[in-house]
Amino acid sequence: MHVDLNLLIALDALLEENSVAAAADMLHLSPPAMSRTLARIRKATGDDILVRTGRTMTPTPHALAMREETKALVARATALLTPVTALDLGTLDRSFTLRCHDALVTALAPALTAAISEAAPNVSIRFLAEPSADLADLARGQTDLEVGAAAPERPEIVARNVGNDRMVAVMRTDHPLATSLLTPQRFADADHVTVSRRGRLTGPIDDALADLGLRRRVRASLPTSNAALELAARTTMLTAVAEQACRTAWTSLGLCARALPFDLPPVPVIVAWHRRYDTDPAHTWLRDQLLTTLRSILTTPGPETLRPTAPDPS
Repeated sequence: MHVDLNLLIALDALLEENSVAAAADMLHLSPPAMSRTLARIRKATGDDILVRTGRTMTPTPHALAMREETKALVARATALLTPVTALDLGTLDRSFTLRCHDALVTALAPALTAAISEAAPNVSIRFLAEPSADLADLARGQTDLEVGAAAPERPEIVARNVGNDRMVAVMRTDHPLATSLLTPQRFADADHVTVSRRGRLTGPIDDALADLGLRRRVRASLPTSNAALELAARTTMLTAVAEQACRTAWTSLGLCARALPFDLPPVPVIVAWHRRYDTDPAHTWLRDQLLTTLRSILTTPGPETLRPTAPDPS
């Protein structure tokens, strides 16, 4: 009996995306070609695999049962057929795409690009900002690495927690709260600019203040930390950002940071990538460079962050 093992790759893509069009895009095929492949898979397995449910496709119980085994078979076959060779950084010619927080790019890009260009002069890296909605770029191969604060939920995505950051209040050095006693009440009474890719006016800080019976005055919501810091530098508003990730940005604007006068959970810094790159020597080298650079950013001391209980000079 002849079995076309290429169907395994198509089956893995279909079960990954639950969509003929998305699977076709993933494998660089036309939707009609993928539809014909699905028909062949259905004939080979004796199962519908994906069935139409309204405007979406739903995997059958049999498809769900063999999803992980299919993924494992494709991964093993890929590893088996991929030659293991020594990585020559001097001749490596490749572009990588990294998606991360906008303010982190300011701190990360100089050190990371310097390390990459020195060791591998033909390698380039694209930095992309975080999207306003969750995207499956890692799964689709459109992003090589992502840095964020949330652990991925998809089992095929590998995550490494590099360390933790913390939120701080950032303001002009001549702001009334820059050196005076900072209490939860005074913090809440100040004018605030928040950072939200989706335009939200509230977040974890507001939850913490609500637990204290307080509510802050939010005057504006901006999509990036850099934009919020620019506004804080030009007005009497203050903003809350991740201390280490944004340190380069707020110090370059001549701003100062204060520790928040209430407790917030630490902000994890998580690097994620798809398992398909686990055995890729070039990708392994790049993520090692990224992990090293991030650890340096998270542990490098900078300008002192004043504690909230600093004595009131008045």
